[in-house]
Amino acid sequence: MYIALNWLKELVDCQLDPETLAQTLTLAGFEVESIEDRSTWADGVVVGRVLTRIQHPNADKLSVCTVDVGGEEPLQIVCGAANVRAGIHVAVATVGTYLPKVDLKIKPAKLRGEKSEGMICSLSELGLTKDSEGIYIFGESEHPDTPAIGTDVRPLLGLDDVILDLSSTANRADALSMVGIAREVAALTGGALKLPTVDASPIANQPQLTVNVSEVQACPVYSATLIEGIQIAPSPDWLQRRLQAAGIRPINNVVDVTNYILLEWGQPLHAFDAAKLQAISGSQTIAMGVRLAEKGESLKTLDGQARQLNVQNLLITASATPVALAGVMGGESTEVSTGTQNIVLEAAIFDPVAVRKSARSQGGMRSEASTRYERGVNFAELETATHRAIELIIQLAGGKIVCQDISDRRPNITLQPRSINLRLERLNQILGPIDDDGEPGEITTEDVERTLTALGCQLTATLNDKEETVWDVVVPPYRYRDLEREIDLIEEVARLYGYDRFMDTLPSESAAGFLSLDEELLRQIRAAFRAVGLNEVVQYSYAIEKLNNGSQVEIINPMFTEYATLRSELISGLIQSFQTNLAQGNGALPGFEISKIFGRDETGLTETDVLAGILGGDAGIGRWTTGGKPQPLTWYEAKGMLDSVCHSLKIPVEYQAVRSDPKLHPGRTASLWLQGQKLGYFGQLHPQLRQEKDLPAAVYVFQLNLDPILNYLADEERLVPVFKNYSTYPASDRDLAFFAPIELSLADIQKSIAKAGGELLEAVEVFDEYRGANVPDGQRSLAIRSIYRAPDRTLTDADVEPLQQKIRDVLVEKFRVTLRS
Repeated sequence: MYIALNWLKELVDCQLDPETLAQTLTLAGFEVESIEDRSTWADGVVVGRVLTRIQHPNADKLSVCTVDVGGEEPLQIVCGAANVRAGIHVAVATVGTYLPKVDLKIKPAKLRGEKSEGMICSLSELGLTKDSEGIYIFGESEHPDTPAIGTDVRPLLGLDDVILDLSSTANRADALSMVGIAREVAALTGGALKLPTVDASPIANQPQLTVNVSEVQACPVYSATLIEGIQIAPSPDWLQRRLQAAGIRPINNVVDVTNYILLEWGQPLHAFDAAKLQAISGSQTIAMGVRLAEKGESLKTLDGQARQLNVQNLLITASATPVALAGVMGGESTEVSTGTQNIVLEAAIFDPVAVRKSARSQGGMRSEASTRYERGVNFAELETATHRAIELIIQLAGGKIVCQDISDRRPNITLQPRSINLRLERLNQILGPIDDDGEPGEITTEDVERTLTALGCQLTATLNDKEETVWDVVVPPYRYRDLEREIDLIEEVARLYGYDRFMDTLPSESAAGFLSLDEELLRQIRAAFRAVGLNEVVQYSYAIEKLNNGSQVEIINPMFTEYATLRSELISGLIQSFQTNLAQGNGALPGFEISKIFGRDETGLTETDVLAGILGGDAGIGRWTTGGKPQPLTWYEAKGMLDSVCHSLKIPVEYQAVRSDPKLHPGRTASLWLQGQKLGYFGQLHPQLRQEKDLPAAVYVFQLNLDPILNYLADEERLVPVFKNYSTYPASDRDLAFFAPIELSLADIQKSIAKAGGELLEAVEVFDEYRGANVPDGQRSLAIRSIYRAPDRTLTDADVEPLQQKIRDVLVEKFRVTLRS
């Protein structure tokens, strides 16, 4: 928000220079991003009187003027403005003046053969407006008495001001107003507040104006005031200057007053043309209402856009017809124009959530009003802001108050103010020691009472059972939204006392930091996946595809309509990332992600930590050995990468064939198991899905539950590596070939062989598989190598053959295989 220093000083006694004030506000939590000294915009510009004006002899659109600026001799100035004439008082930039807004240094010059010793200025050249139709003339608007010749124009045009560009945190809605900042400055500096006095006497109600609010929660209070007999005209210069300093374009006296009150009190207002409301209603009675939009309705707003409304839009209506988007923007059909004679002035409190939803549903629509409503407008000062606006409208536009109707369902915070207990011991415990002339000290009761009283709080001190000071703090109504708990009051004390006054030394004893066990294990898992060439991916937690099975968790206030649910699996996001990288020419992206997925079950909402990954494409850099053709990963190569990770982490994963997932190839998908507990799945993408996504020939994905893996790795017996003696004696291996049914699980075969081989069996390896000629239908030929080794001797045939025969017997009896050797 832009803060004009001259306006601020009308509201609070402040003797600080702009730089000191900016530093004070910044240290108190209100960052001042820039300081704009407007006095530099017209340094050297003075009031001059045009004595004569003649046509330039060599240019039709130029005039040659003699101008008295209070010097010994009048200046000759060539001017191109159409409204220049003799006898007027104007702003003159003398020779040597620099005008930063147009980046122009005034020098003596000749224009079409005539000398020019200065420049008669327009408001745009002084930085007050973007465009000007001609030069500025004193005495025609704000200054009925023409100023003295040679006078500095800056005080006359409001250019003796300094503008602070101030940003506030989201919880400080009161800081989006001049009154709110004035209160803050008063608390920080001890200056006296000088807020405008307003007569908030009740206004009579009449049947010709009624208010009906059907959405009481979204609109706790709505006030409509009928004012007749006004005259629309440009606002006086002082009002226009203040709006322009805040970045708001002046329109007319009525609209400018509503914007002025928005800046002064933080209360958005809106003025409707009463005659247009009556025309919409088809009656002399104006029936204002507040309701949610119905599907299919539309409204053309003041920015000229025709907006299709939805059920999230809160509307202001006239006899049920939409005339404004509540809390965001008015409608074009009822705007105040030059022919307006009667107005209805709206003042309301809208729920922040309702306004935010309404604005976002219209493509992120924002306005000065919605910015304040989304943060929360002050409940208690609605009447003050309304009557202040009415006074200014009558003062600047004439007219008289006819009637007012109010629908008021807001909580009565003035009769039931919020009370919070604040403990001195807790405050010092949270904030720590202060710097007391180089020695550590504590904040005293006097410090607490002084700072909170300056904020408008009322304090009553008592002693608890431990003889410790406890205050009952009554929060002022204008801080009702952000002072809710004890910790909020502690923050306020720290902020006003000064963060820079606390000790900046660390405690004398400190413990070394450490990683939690889960974090250490997660880092090991990440390192294992990076070691096999996978990149870690981080994605949004939103679902890319919306399912209709009711298992997804819907977001009440989504950032975007396409991200309205939380993801229930990670594979879809990984596929999209893989596809995007291919489309942008970055090649295949083998990646993995460790994150949460969300769902529903009979107990409610669930969160599950999972590990997912995607593999595929040609990971090689050069293809000269393959004739330029890509070499996609085979199923066994992809599975081998996952096996390598499991091997490095020492996780004994088992595979079982499955066909249940429609996204995966039915013959190339396996479920993964760890000690009888299902981890997840690994498989190749279904060819149809691969074709839809325009992916390479073979892409593989996996998704595993993370908790079983962490629980396995966190076992005390596995956390510390234990040295195991290795044998110095040679191994003895035996090969075994047999026909086995295709559907027979190789994992089951290996498990049975390992059990039959006993302690001497060191490893079981499959080194050949064949399907085709000379192999019975429905079967495959497998060749398995069994490796035997003893720790204390060289094995002989007498040691190995009985074990090998036991393995043959198990294969024949249990699996009904046909031995080939």
